[in-house]
Amino acid sequence: MINREWHLLSRPVGWPEPEDFALVEVEVPTPGEGQVLVRNKYLSVDPYMRGRMSAAKSYVAPFELGKVMQGGAVGEVVASNVEGIAVGDHVLHFFGWREYAAVDAKNAVKVDPEAAPLSTYLGVLGMTGLTAYAGLLRTAAFKEGDAVFVSGAAGAVGSQVGQIAKLKGASRVIGSAGSDEKVKLLVEEYGFDAAFNYKNGPVGEQLRAAAPDGVDVYFDNVGGDHLEAAIGSLNQGGRIAVCGMISVYNNTEPAPGPRNLARLIQTRGRIEGFLVGDHYDLQPQFVAEVGPWVAFGQLKYRETVVEGIENNLEAFLGVLRGDNTGKMIVKL
Repeated sequence: MINREWHLLSRPVGWPEPEDFALVEVEVPTPGEGQVLVRNKYLSVDPYMRGRMSAAKSYVAPFELGKVMQGGAVGEVVASNVEGIAVGDHVLHFFGWREYAAVDAKNAVKVDPEAAPLSTYLGVLGMTGLTAYAGLLRTAAFKEGDAVFVSGAAGAVGSQVGQIAKLKGASRVIGSAGSDEKVKLLVEEYGFDAAFNYKNGPVGEQLRAAAPDGVDVYFDNVGGDHLEAAIGSLNQGGRIAVCGMISVYNNTEPAPGPRNLARLIQTRGRIEGFLVGDHYDLQPQFVAEVGPWVAFGQLKYRETVVEGIENNLEAFLGVLRGDNTGKMIVKL
């Protein structure tokens, strides 16, 4: 049996190019003792993967050249050497970018396809959802009555941040997105109070118009001019949670920082970066609270689904371009 998997051939400089990658055919692995063989059904592609393509020191090891890449995946167990995980079970694991994976039992989490669609365990009920939950409620210390601004608000994380804030009693939720269609989605489907297309004019001006009384919380997925605009509109005691800065991921030169950081002195504001891996202790609380919201339609989500392992790279590049609405998923 043939197993197709994506390898990183060279480290991209600037925007990733197709020649930096290769779709390679190898034999399907044989699971060892304490392992299960999983036929992946859904793969996740995420912005943070761009950082792993670089050799620069970061919070996670870079992808190795000439070897298969990694990412979130959910699939069906087709062979098992593990007590408690049977053939036919479905598991969540971190060995995506391939059709079949031999996974250690400690790295496989059983999921129930009857409780929720399998793809949601990569998004709204998975790491994406926990990122939104932890970043808003713990890092940004959201409290009822806060006005919240979210950049990249039509993406997988941003769309959940805004909705959780509304469900938790935000006074106003504002989002930015990259198209008029996404702006409409934020307001009409996700319940944002206001949204704007950052391509239609200076972000600072549009944010001030959307939030004339300022913002108490900014959830940053973009960086750059969005971060500067948020600092400019930050109320006294405002908090900024930095989740990602997709606007600078492909830069070949260091991006300039916000020019108005001195305003944090006036506002007593705070900026704090975070990683979801530091907040897995919130997982039970997250599932208990968010699961019913999803089940009863109070928290809505979108997925952009790309078919076929051969299109995994294009799906990833689409995330960097902002092609997706909600979570980008590859269906095998």
